[in-house]
Amino acid sequence: MGLREDLERIAPRAASFAVGAEELSGVVPSRAEPDEQTYLCASAEGDERSWLVLDAEGEPVTSREIVRRAASIIALTELAEETAGGGDLQELREQLVAIRLTESPEGIEEAEEAALELERAIGSPPRLAEPAFLDRVGAAARRLEAALGPSPASPFAEAMKQGMAAVDEFVREVETHYKAALE
Repeated sequence: MGLREDLERIAPRAASFAVGAEELSGVVPSRAEPDEQTYLCASAEGDERSWLVLDAEGEPVTSREIVRRAASIIALTELAEETAGGGDLQELREQLVAIRLTESPEGIEEAEEAALELERAIGSPPRLAEPAFLDRVGAAARRLEAALGPSPASPFAEAMKQGMAAVDEFVREVETHYKAALE
């Protein structure tokens, strides 16, 4: 079963946990551990959001650690997607083409290829939030950074470090507005 079909299977189950006028606003699949397929489900009623993590069978998760792992890997995946290659790969690729056409500096083709590789590593939704995704994107981002020229530190790694406060805040929000009692 593909990821899209898996989400179609789990979404009705997630929607069944909506309370009152809440509506399901999203389901994000994650695999923080190799044998831990989960789905972070967001529901909303107006500006109020609530969260629930479902396991592979569509049952609510009550383990605080599993909920934290799922929320963390999802937030890290989103952060990686938003910061890799400076945050706008399409624009970067267009700039690289323009530089190749007007200046044609040595190594520009390698940079263009690395940007395309990074875009492929990120892929398109839906995507599974998992450590392997972070590894692929990190490796592709580092290759792009190397192709663009020497740098004392990785801009991608720095952006990920700076984004950790947002990751922690997201995990706190999920825990605070969780629909079930956490153990």
